[in-house]
Amino acid sequence: MQLLNSDIVFPDVNLASKEGILAIGGDLSPERLLLAYKSGIFPWFDDEEPLIWWSPDPRFVLLPEQLKVSKSMKQVLRNSDFEITVNKDFESVISHCSNIKRDGQKGTWITENMKSAYIKLHELGYAKSVEVWLDDKLVGGLYGIDVNNGVFCGESMFSLVSNASKVGFITFIQNSNYKLIDCQVYTNHLESLGAQDISRDEFLKYLDD
Repeated sequence: MQLLNSDIVFPDVNLASKEGILAIGGDLSPERLLLAYKSGIFPWFDDEEPLIWWSPDPRFVLLPEQLKVSKSMKQVLRNSDFEITVNKDFESVISHCSNIKRDGQKGTWITENMKSAYIKLHELGYAKSVEVWLDDKLVGGLYGIDVNNGVFCGESMFSLVSNASKVGFITFIQNSNYKLIDCQVYTNHLESLGAQDISRDEFLKYLDD
């Protein structure tokens, strides 16, 4: 594990620990964040930890052509009153994501510094949000990083009503031209939608394509 300084560089991802930790320290500047995502690296830490950079092996991803939509979800997609938008209210989406209580987490990894950093990336055109509305109220959504080579690096999602984030996620994928959605680490929810593990080397090939 390497301690980063002010230089905008990362060690070789093959030096990551078994758990996927590559480095600590540095900052959340747009330049460093963009280099990280283009190199298969992402930040993940909480308020009580230093800035930790990860590059796990294997990597949990979703290939859009392997997206699984159940019969019940297809019915929800056909009959729901949800309205889906993109980049309409990024700040509200990331704020909701930071407030969602998740099993096994004492606090949030979306700190105030993290929020500010990703809002800046959004202003620069790299961070993207998907909003799910019901009766003109924001009830779900997700956000992530578009690294401009056909890969979307998903960061977090939230849902205030049943199926909201799932509808937003599925609709977003079905209406995009991404070749791969980076889900980072395993979750039951994303596995049910078709996400799977691939090796870090294979994931890096998608980034380099």
